[in-house]
This record gives sequence, C-alpha cells and structure tokens, in this order.
Amino acid sequence: MVVVKAIDSFDHPSLIPYRTMKMQRDHYSQGIFVAEGEKIVRRLIETDFKIFSVLLPGKWLPEFRRLLEPRKDVVEIFVAEKDVLEQLTGFSMYQGVLAAAKIPESQTIESIVATSRKPRLFVATDGINNSENMGTIVRNCAAFGAQALLISETSSSPYMRRAVRTSMGTIFKLPVVECKCLASTLRLLNKCGIKSVAAHPHSEKKYIVDVDLTEDVCIVFGSEGLGISSEVLEACSESAEVEMAANIDSLNVGSASAVFLYEVWRQRYKLFSARAQ
Repeated sequence: MVVVKAIDSFDHPSLIPYRTMKMQRDHYSQGIFVAEGEKIVRRLIETDFKIFSVLLPGKWLPEFRRLLEPRKDVVEIFVAEKDVLEQLTGFSMYQGVLAAAKIPESQTIESIVATSRKPRLFVATDGINNSENMGTIVRNCAAFGAQALLISETSSSPYMRRAVRTSMGTIFKLPVVECKCLASTLRLLNKCGIKSVAAHPHSEKKYIVDVDLTEDVCIVFGSEGLGISSEVLEACSESAEVEMAANIDSLNVGSASAVFLYEVWRQRYKLFSARAQ
C-alpha cells in the first residue's frame, strides 16, 4: 500500500533520513539506512525489508507505485522535481530515486552454520571502516557465492549508505552476523569444522592457490592500514596471500577479496566438475 505525497516542506518528519544523509553513523544507531539509485531501490522493494518511504521525481512515480502497491506495509512516496530533491538531500543526484528502510536484525552464527549448505563459504571483516571497501567486499561475496558476512566489532556496518550503493544492493541478499568478538566467533567456527583463512600479506609466502578451499571455510579480510588484528590472526586456522609481481606490497582489500573468493570458486568448480565426470 502506498501513500503519495508532494513535498511542500522539508520539515516533514518522514524526510529526516534524506535531510541527514551525510550522518550515516546516526542512521545506523537509529537502525535505518538509505538506498540510492533506481536499480538498488528496485532490489530493496523485492525484499521483505521494512520500507518507510521512497523519494523520487515525478517521472518515476507510475513505475515505483506499481512495484510498491502489492506490499502489505504502508510506504510513503514523496514526489518532487530533481532540483528540489537535491536541495533536500544536499547531493547532486543522477536519478533521484531514494528509499529509507529498516536495517534487518543481525543473524546468529549458530543459525547461519545450521542452515547453510556444505561446502560452506563465509567472509569476515576485521577493522574495515571504509564504506566503499565494505560495499565492494559485499558485491564480491554475492558474485562468488558467500553464504554470510561476519562483521567484527571494529568494522563499520555494510548498511552504511555508501556501502549499500557500492554493493549495488547485493547486501539485501547476504545474511549478516554482527560479532561481539570476531576472534571468539572464528574459534567457534573452528570447533564446528570450519577453518578460517586470513588474507594476510605476510604469510611466509603461502599463497591462496596453495590452500585447500574445497571444504568449509571462512575468509578473513582486514583493513588496508592496519591489516588483521593480532587477536583475530591468532584465531585463524592459517593465513595466505596473493602471489604478485615483485616490489608490490599488497592489493586494495576490495581487489584482494575478489581474488580470494574467485580462488574458492575456481577450486570448488574444478572439484565438482571432476566428480561429475
């Protein structure tokens, strides 16, 4: 069900998420996030997430009204011309389609382990606070079949506005576990037979292609500046790096995540193809 409203005042309470788009951490503390872009908002509508409102230019109204009307929850659609929307948000917008929604509840690692299929593939982040990097990791998780994202107590939320945008909305399909202590969570996974592999550029020349990734595994990525913390590194089963040309220290963490996760995909595809023959 939708309620269409023209914007006659920026003071409407439902417009607060759009007036405060630069205050991402405040949004997170309130349990809300803003999705921006026509494709991303479409993908949000396809979920069962609680959507509070949609903000868009009039040309998009017929299409998004059609998409939103079957929903059981009441969604406010605020309509205004693009220049008015840019005044409201303080951003220059290409498409001008935005939506405010509720961040889903964090899942538990126990439920993730119990419901995920073998061979399991989880991804964990330690100390990653750059939203673009987080969004890139999420998108790579979706591309290569990761079943859950484990967020350390020192990482930012994948529901920050820029992270959602960079992920192209793939975060909506990826279960998220917010860990109170990532090291403890990794030790729990180890007890469940799920080894954790640290993406660590100083792993005594053990390369990711030399690690067996065909069984249950959790790949751990750290921040570009500090890497993986010593406590989390100690909790990992092993560590590995990407083999590269000489005199290059490391890859951007987003690029590294693509390489690591593709290697998981490659090994498993090769194994399954061999078994099928």
